[in-house]
Amino acid sequence: MRVPLLLFILLPLAEIAGFIFVGSKIGIAATLGLTVLTTVAGLVLLRVQGAGILQKLRDASREGANPGRELIHGAMIVVAAFLLIMPGFLTDIIGLLLFLPFVRDLAWSIAGPRTVVFTEEHAIYRRRQEPRPPGDARVIDLDNEDYHRDSQRKSPWSSDPDNPR
Repeated sequence: MRVPLLLFILLPLAEIAGFIFVGSKIGIAATLGLTVLTTVAGLVLLRVQGAGILQKLRDASREGANPGRELIHGAMIVVAAFLLIMPGFLTDIIGLLLFLPFVRDLAWSIAGPRTVVFTEEHAIYRRRQEPRPPGDARVIDLDNEDYHRDSQRKSPWSSDPDNPR
């Protein structure tokens, strides 16, 4: 719990320091231009890479392969685009690294053994279809003599105008 809180406090301070450092080296206009450029790049890369990941997910599910790798890659692309859209140079560097396939493969090699994707083949989620005994039929067959409507009987559900509801 302390590490996320520490990151939540230190990351904005590090980003501000990064803006000051880069702004002193290349100027304010170029720093703002880089910030806008990385935001646009994040949106474009999310659109292009996201469509590719969706196609790979479709292909993996069509072939019956484990889509875990594509799911992890897709999640990392979304995180990378979010980091690029956020203003700041440290988050941009991390976001650009996550767009690189070998970095995502490295993350998959770490997270892959811990990832379980449940499919229809897993016995835990398979619905049991037990055959019913022949005498346990749930169909009730009635003849006209067994069922008839008595129109003389007054019911609260009838549409008889003399019988208000």
